[in-house]
Amino acid sequence: MRFTILSRKLLLSVSSAAMLGIAATPAIADDHGKTMANAKNKVAAMKEKGAAVINNSILQTWQGPYDGVPAWDKINVADFPGAFQAVMERVKSEINVIRDNPAPATFENFTLPMELAGSVADEVFSIWGVHSSNLSNEEVRKIQGEWMPKVSAFFNELTLDPKLLEKTKTVYDNRKTANLNAQQLRLVERNYEQLVRNGALLKGDDKEKLIALNTELAKAFNEFSNKVLADEETYIYLTDKADLAGLPESFISSIQGAAQAQGKKGWALKNTRSVMQPFLQNSTRRDLREKVYNAYINRGDNGDANDTNATIAKILKLRAERAKVLGFKTHAHYRMADTMAKDPEAAMDLMMKVWPAAIGRVKEEVADMQKVADAEGANITIAPWDYRFYAEKVRKAKYDLDEAEIKPYFKLDNMVNAMFDAAGKLYGMSFKENTGDVPVFDPEVRTFEVKRGDKVIGLFYLDNFAREGKRSGAWMTTYRSQHDLGGKNRYVLASNNNNFVKGGEGQPTLISLDDASTLFHEFGHALHYLNYDITYPGLGGTPRDFVEYPSQVNENWLLTRYILDNYAKHAETGEPMPQALVDKINKSKTFNEGFATVEYLSSAIVDMMLHNREEPVTDPDAFERETLNKINMPKEIVMRHRLPHFNHLFSSDSYSAGYYSYLWSETMDADTWAAFEEAGNVWDKETAERFRSVILATGNETDRKEAYRKFRGRDPEVKYILKKRGFPVPNESK
Repeated sequence: MRFTILSRKLLLSVSSAAMLGIAATPAIADDHGKTMANAKNKVAAMKEKGAAVINNSILQTWQGPYDGVPAWDKINVADFPGAFQAVMERVKSEINVIRDNPAPATFENFTLPMELAGSVADEVFSIWGVHSSNLSNEEVRKIQGEWMPKVSAFFNELTLDPKLLEKTKTVYDNRKTANLNAQQLRLVERNYEQLVRNGALLKGDDKEKLIALNTELAKAFNEFSNKVLADEETYIYLTDKADLAGLPESFISSIQGAAQAQGKKGWALKNTRSVMQPFLQNSTRRDLREKVYNAYINRGDNGDANDTNATIAKILKLRAERAKVLGFKTHAHYRMADTMAKDPEAAMDLMMKVWPAAIGRVKEEVADMQKVADAEGANITIAPWDYRFYAEKVRKAKYDLDEAEIKPYFKLDNMVNAMFDAAGKLYGMSFKENTGDVPVFDPEVRTFEVKRGDKVIGLFYLDNFAREGKRSGAWMTTYRSQHDLGGKNRYVLASNNNNFVKGGEGQPTLISLDDASTLFHEFGHALHYLNYDITYPGLGGTPRDFVEYPSQVNENWLLTRYILDNYAKHAETGEPMPQALVDKINKSKTFNEGFATVEYLSSAIVDMMLHNREEPVTDPDAFERETLNKINMPKEIVMRHRLPHFNHLFSSDSYSAGYYSYLWSETMDADTWAAFEEAGNVWDKETAERFRSVILATGNETDRKEAYRKFRGRDPEVKYILKKRGFPVPNESK
């Protein structure tokens, strides 16, 4: 059932074209003058409302190729409130027609029309998603704060409609005798289970309480994300050339460009990971490393107007209350009911199998770094703002490998071509640039027509660069996803969104090895959705701990010799990466894995422990400190996402009690990569096609555990992720 699935756009889709019918004039009773006057006023109001809908830039039917594309160049932000209101009215009208059909509910007269109900309104929320994530400003944030709680309340009320539950249950109860195929049966069962899990059986006060809790959560999510974004839009300004010591020229050029864009002299360091990471890695100014580090890790935690601790406590309290209303022990149990792991204990078990090896490796890494610092006479004890800097020194000493030596070979444009080529070799896909042929939401967004073989399957938008109003991090989304039902979902409109720092004036954009991995990772998400071949939209969303699996698999091809030899071309000389450097990179693949694993896994463990409890935490800062101390968090590392700015957890429900999913997915990823290696060729066509047809193409049409078993012949084995990270495997000799 489409409207029960919280997609990345968060909301149900409805037909915008059908909204245009609301201006129809009703019949008027001509009893006397007063009635006639009131009726005329109503007609005038209806006509005015209808005209507003017709002229609303966001509600226009998508025109152009690929069954229509978003008209980004014609969007008026002020039209969003009217669009949201029209969407809600149309959804209610359309759903009520299906709900009130007097015939007994069947798959044909209820489930199918509910799958298609208001399908085009997805477009409205796709446009909104870009404005709230890629193009945010004060006007957008004001609309978000005012309207998202209203929209949340509306869809919660719709989900809890007892008549819809009754019809859904009727189809569910009759499913075994309805001659349904496997996909139809799975759809019917999931529809009913999702409704029940989300409170459809609640009555009276409990139902009203659930709606109120979800509405308050929507408000708190907006409050949290806006505060974090405000802290990420702050800068540290450098005015003395001495402050640039150790920084590569390409980075200096980019931060100089950031200052110039603000009309300032000197250099501007934005408070985001894409700036923090290279600065800490390269700057020889320890005082400035500490300053940049502290600004970054304390986003949302400065005791000022943008401090998020009280907001987090509010969210945790609301989540705990909601879990109880819904009949779950904790928020973690509620969120994990529809995952592969199923319960918090399974997720914690996996994490704690990896954690001891990770912190053990960190001790080794810190010891290596301390030796370098001591040999240099630095007279310091390695601190968190030193880790990246001295790790680079160790890398160079151990492997004669320097990130500054690698970066010139990772030119962004070349890496984009590399990921396209990899998709072609594996899945027979091609990407032809058509930038300028379709509208985009920013001049730097590139577009590509996507084919598999000779068949056009979609359009790919690539938004690579950081800018004001764009949230941090990297993500993929679809503006339209594939399904066969309804006849107009043949072409996927997929988007990758990154936050790379653009090269200075006249300079190419060079990215780090970590950034290149991010590029391939997000593209893996796009490949997942571009390869969908499903019938029912309700079977399109996959469990949270499966979502990251296809994207993590795609990272593996980045460091294959084919990609490095053909696309790692020096930005200045154009020469391919020397084989000696390729060999050094391959030898250093597991370097610093203690840091990478602990940085991520500490965030995932804290997330699970925060949400797997009946009494909500009231002091997030204290809880974070106490939990990290309890699990023996190395003092030289901070969580990848501290709670005060942990958008994954507190800007929505999506990753709450679910950040473990990256590790869960990576366990499948490592096991899958082993399958390619076992084939004797990591580009093996047969293995790639089995992965595409069994894993990528099927959405959620089958249980994902069963799909994995069909692909691999068994469940994934933990030993492969331990090997991938260079950790010892228990009971296995070297």
